[in-house]
Amino acid sequence: MHLDTAVTFAAVSAALYAGHHVGDYWLQTPHQGKHKGDCGREGWLAAGRHVATYTIATAVAVALVAVVIGLPISPAAFVVGQLVSAATHLVIDRRYPLRALAALVDRVQPGKLDYYDNGGAAHLDQSAHIFCLFVAALLTAAL
Repeated sequence: MHLDTAVTFAAVSAALYAGHHVGDYWLQTPHQGKHKGDCGREGWLAAGRHVATYTIATAVAVALVAVVIGLPISPAAFVVGQLVSAATHLVIDRRYPLRALAALVDRVQPGKLDYYDNGGAAHLDQSAHIFCLFVAALLTAAL
């Protein structure tokens, strides 16, 4: 059972990572990319639309690998993994939560907020997404 879980985790991780790149770069519109962090309704709509197409990409990737390889993923585990991926993606892409996290880290690691504000935001964004994909893959495999 443990080997099946490990194989499922590895395959789902790869699928989520591939789906992430398609959804985050190919499917995101310029409008969504520009406005997903805006305050108010327009920002939430842009972020929501981006996360909807993003989640289609990750769901298709995970479903494809599950069917082709024959992974033992329950429907509930699939849904939980996708919900974790989508919800965390939405929070991260609203931008201000990630900047707030950088400010918090800055208290113990001075310079992190300056890094965020001067070109590092995209790198911190992607590292946060990848960590959340790790968690989503783990849940998908283990549940």
